[in-house]
Amino acid sequence: MKSKIAILLISSILMACSNSSTKKAGETKVNPLVGTWKMFSSTLIEKGDTTNTEFSKDLSFIKIINDSHFAFMQHDLKKGKDTAAVYSSGGGTYTYDGTTYTEHLEYCSAREWEGHDFKFTMTFSGDTLIQKGTEIIESEGINRENTERYVKVKK
Repeated sequence: MKSKIAILLISSILMACSNSSTKKAGETKVNPLVGTWKMFSSTLIEKGDTTNTEFSKDLSFIKIINDSHFAFMQHDLKKGKDTAAVYSSGGGTYTYDGTTYTEHLEYCSAREWEGHDFKFTMTFSGDTLIQKGTEIIESEGINRENTERYVKVKK
């Protein structure tokens, strides 16, 4: 009787260990990029000129990222009714290895940007994402450093 109880106890312990290790092996790593991100500032450096943009009461920019695709939208907050009217959007696929994020831009309101890849480093601090890299489109003479700062939109 004691040996049956011992075997049952050992079997239960082994099954419990087996289940917990199976769960750990089957868990997928959470992609920290997934979600909706609102840009709050950007810095462009092109041909020695620096342009800083604060996104606040006049301009809005969001980026939406799922497991395989991204999309971005920017527009002025005056509903296009003044000289600063702007709207741009784009999207495509991306790869991310934990540090390097590469966008393959498939759709863009600036059509000359379509079909290009843009490589960035991504760093996180709490709910803040900093995306930094060089955007190059030789045929358009574009070669600029771009740093974008986002905050994650809460549900």
